[in-house]
Amino acid sequence: MNHRKRKKLANRLVAAAALEGAAEVAALLRAGVDPAAADADGTTPLYAASVHGAADSVRVLLAAGAPPDAESSGLGQEGTPLCAAACWGHAAAVRELLAHGADPQLREDHGTGLAPLDWALAGPHPESVALLRAAGATPGGAAGAPASAL
Repeated sequence: MNHRKRKKLANRLVAAAALEGAAEVAALLRAGVDPAAADADGTTPLYAASVHGAADSVRVLLAAGAPPDAESSGLGQEGTPLCAAACWGHAAAVRELLAHGADPQLREDHGTGLAPLDWALAGPHPESVALLRAAGATPGGAAGAPASAL
């Protein structure tokens, strides 16, 4: 597959992950699209699915090898998939990400520097908070940044 086609398919995968559902995501993956390939803006498919609460697409992407902690860098789409799902209270996506090894303590480096629990607490999203705390998350994440940074 040439570079131009890979780039076009990566763009389609990000859009499908956010808006079209798991069946379209699976079809694109079967066509050979890299589950971790970011679109032209730097948004990863897993981030797109997570921020939109598309838990089925999250599951398909993770099963295909998308790294659960890879940060997205698209404008307005910066951060980790787990932070994105926690921010919007998408508990089913949070559950999938944690089940597939997402680090509940990992702070965003390219976005706000906040941890998933910080986002869920700010929501407030009690179901996401409970899932993250059960996975060992603490406010501020691994580096111990104050949650007051919100």
